[in-house]
Amino acid sequence: MPLVPTKTARNPRPQPAQAAHGLRPRWRVLLLPLTLFVGGCPTVESSKPPGAATAPPPETKPAPGAEPNLGNLVTKGIPALPADLLRELGRYQNTRSAALQDWLGDGLLITTRFGDTTQLHHVATPLGARRQLTFYDEPVGGARVPPIPQAEGFVFLKDVGGSEFYQLFWQPRRSAGGRGPARMLSDGKSRYIAPVFSPTGRLLAYSTTERNGQDWDLHTLSLDGERRILQQGAGVGWTVDDWAPDEARLLISRYISVNESELYELDLRSGRRERLLPGVKAALGRARYGDADTVYFTSDHVGEFRRLYRLERAAGTLTALTEETPWDVEGLAISRSGGRLACTVNEEGVSRLVAMRLDTGAFIALPELPAGIVSGLRFHPSGDRLAFTLRSATTPSDVFSIDFHTRALTRWTRSELGDLPRDALVGPQLVRYRSFDGLSIPAFVYRPRTPGPHPVVVAIHGGPEGQARPSFSATTQFLVDHLGVAVIAPNVRGSRGYGKTYLTLDNGRKREDSVRDIGALLEWIAGAPDLDASRVAVSGGSYGGYMVLASLVHFGDRLVAGVDRVGISNFVTFLTNTQPYRQDLRRAEYGDERDPAMRVFLESISPLTRAGEITSPLLVAQGLNDPRVPASESEQLVRALETHGVPAWYVLAKDEGHGFRKKPNRDYLTAVTALFLKRHLLGE
Repeated sequence: MPLVPTKTARNPRPQPAQAAHGLRPRWRVLLLPLTLFVGGCPTVESSKPPGAATAPPPETKPAPGAEPNLGNLVTKGIPALPADLLRELGRYQNTRSAALQDWLGDGLLITTRFGDTTQLHHVATPLGARRQLTFYDEPVGGARVPPIPQAEGFVFLKDVGGSEFYQLFWQPRRSAGGRGPARMLSDGKSRYIAPVFSPTGRLLAYSTTERNGQDWDLHTLSLDGERRILQQGAGVGWTVDDWAPDEARLLISRYISVNESELYELDLRSGRRERLLPGVKAALGRARYGDADTVYFTSDHVGEFRRLYRLERAAGTLTALTEETPWDVEGLAISRSGGRLACTVNEEGVSRLVAMRLDTGAFIALPELPAGIVSGLRFHPSGDRLAFTLRSATTPSDVFSIDFHTRALTRWTRSELGDLPRDALVGPQLVRYRSFDGLSIPAFVYRPRTPGPHPVVVAIHGGPEGQARPSFSATTQFLVDHLGVAVIAPNVRGSRGYGKTYLTLDNGRKREDSVRDIGALLEWIAGAPDLDASRVAVSGGSYGGYMVLASLVHFGDRLVAGVDRVGISNFVTFLTNTQPYRQDLRRAEYGDERDPAMRVFLESISPLTRAGEITSPLLVAQGLNDPRVPASESEQLVRALETHGVPAWYVLAKDEGHGFRKKPNRDYLTAVTALFLKRHLLGE
């Protein structure tokens, strides 16, 4: 039985739908997104990087009665934060992490935070000092170094205020008198993404929508300023994957949806674009040249999961290099100089690193790695070493490398835990539960060590095609260790990592089946003797924020409160107001609001339409400059809740976008959320 009537008028007030399979509950539950605790949105509403934009998101004014305070934060209805709470949180907010960007000489270029924002640092030797290279009020990332020995600098991306209008900068490594200032390579107002250096480091290819703010055009740029347009007017979703060794061709791809991409080769001399794998409708991951004639890529075009393939262009042969297993091959890196390939396999959320020789296809024995999530694979220009980022549920992100000659695993950074005792950190247990239709749903459960029954936070990832994975969060540890709250992170239908069929089970008119997965989880919690079904929190940010609101509507008699961060409150207004370069990509997932029948359906499942059925207190957090889920989504929700007399706490950050990336903002929001949780979940 559907959760909502299928026959509705525009902006109706539908009657409350019956819950399927007896899921209308007896308990009260609290919803709040885990992303509000960890700060920043760990998963985004699209698995492909968005393109460029030439105008800011729709102008949004703070909700009536909002009181500006705390610098760039505007709050409403939020009480003063107790000093003892700030002290409790303080020891959990001083952890640090490091993430690999690239090799820089024989050292590594990483991102880490010593002040309020993440900046670029150089680590010259393993476990050596982190020497800061960029000094901005805004976070910096997306750095790439020319793939040649003794590169003279690097390119990085930076936006302003979370707008995602990323600009390209060139940072010289050396100059007279020391490190020189960064030089902007872009126009200062559009968005630029996915820069890729050519093999000689002479040219940089990237995607931008600087021409019209909508199409993803492809350009190259030399560091002396010579710009060339490679492709324009071809629509959205285009990015550069790799350069051919002769720098005369590019691998480029077009992202259509999470289940469909197209791979092409672009001849830079003739401008001719040739589709590889014509007629194949499938998801494609990373693609790299092995040599002038060979292309390696990941795809699920045969079977449910993404495998690694080799395409030999001249012979026209396609070979699967990994077995058909119930796991996706994810990251992919190739060293043409060393003749090696590395990739990762996502085995139920945990990574397995794989390497092989390009000439023989033989697998290379690797040292044993700590269990965790491996990302950011980068070969040294010599091809003899591979660097990567590794994190787990109980260790922050750090940077490691493997030497293929010695098979030695080297640790380059050791991130601080503040004064958190390492032996107090809690890892998750993987469980599965049955949903309303018998589908098996995986979830990670973090349990306190103290006797139960424990209150629960259910943390729903964004995406919607994201995946909850066992990754470090100091605030999850605060919940579990300090407050005695169990945290459950489910991968409801529509999550990646479980096959292409599973990925489509929430598309279009099946959207609310994923909400019903949360209802089934509430019943599973009720049957767990160490969990308190009368005190449960369900969390979400971005698309997960929609899940919070939808759960408040459909399971409202189980819920005591909710927390929604940068969440979608109305699919029609979301699709209308999200940046133009994103609209078609999101329509492929949610449905096209321009179709009258689909518009009626989208309105009927939108929480804003049924805001009158939300009766529990809500905490809403939003970045004013969010280009993905515009701030208007949160503003209209807050106004609707006020109309219906529902208490709402509201935090609006004027210098943030799709998630809070600056430490002062993130720390404040974490404290507000903790206070909200203490009051409405723990009853303190």
